[in-house]
Amino acid sequence: MNDRSEPTMSAAAPDTVAVQPWDGAMRTLYKSEHGANVVQQHYRKLLDAWPIPAERVRVSTRQGETFVLVSGPQEAPPLVLLHGSGGNAANWRGDIASWAKHFRTYAVDIIGEAGDSAPSRPPLDSDAYALWLDDVLAALGLDDVAIVASSLGGWMALDYATRRPSRVTKLALQCPSGIGKQTMGWLPKALFLRMFGRRGVRHTARMVTGLNTSLTEAALDDIVLTFTTYKPRTERLPIFSDDKLRGLTMPVLVIIGAMDIMLDSAETAERVRRCVPNATVHVLPDVGHAILGQTDTVLAFLRD
Repeated sequence: MNDRSEPTMSAAAPDTVAVQPWDGAMRTLYKSEHGANVVQQHYRKLLDAWPIPAERVRVSTRQGETFVLVSGPQEAPPLVLLHGSGGNAANWRGDIASWAKHFRTYAVDIIGEAGDSAPSRPPLDSDAYALWLDDVLAALGLDDVAIVASSLGGWMALDYATRRPSRVTKLALQCPSGIGKQTMGWLPKALFLRMFGRRGVRHTARMVTGLNTSLTEAALDDIVLTFTTYKPRTERLPIFSDDKLRGLTMPVLVIIGAMDIMLDSAETAERVRRCVPNATVHVLPDVGHAILGQTDTVLAFLRD
């Protein structure tokens, strides 16, 4: 842990994704050192194929080093991107060329996930993640920001916005956790399928994400490669109270899939519409937990 009071920022070499030492912390994230290296090497390839110019930055925080991929004009308004479980900054590669025309984008690798940030996983029912994001924003020189986030990242964004509402100008959430309850009926089948190795992982990923067309095979491939060896968080995500949701006075966009088997989408939509003062909710029919193809919708919201 880095206990320095002033976070620092440094540029990473263009071809560098740090290889984390195989220690106890890394064992909480991956089943094997080989698997961790496979995921990191794949991430390096995705970063090398980033569709627009980007700066690779590492910032020091109280939870350890955090990796941020920065794109877009320096004078543009800041936009922070927070990925979902098992993800990293590369999850935004299909959106970034559009968003970075209008915003200075900061794709942050969440700590304790399959990116290039520290493997730290402090308790979710604490202020640790808000303090971590405080450190990240301070190191980047950002006061208030718009945030786009997905799934677990959506929970992180909500946690931050409910604790620091004056620092979040707009909030765009795709399949956010923490509003509708987590559903567990799919878990026994998923555990059974994992007995069949990589093929079972693929069936599980397809079932959980809803990525079941030829157009989504590449995204599914990335998920399978990661979750064959990655160990996601097992801690249940805290649910935000009605009072905390009512405190979100900034414009909020929530996009959810009606067929999401991981989260209760109907409850998410109902609670957002009832509690969040300035919210827009889009429920996508025939879409599961993984939401793709919303680049223009999100951009229109951010620029409105």
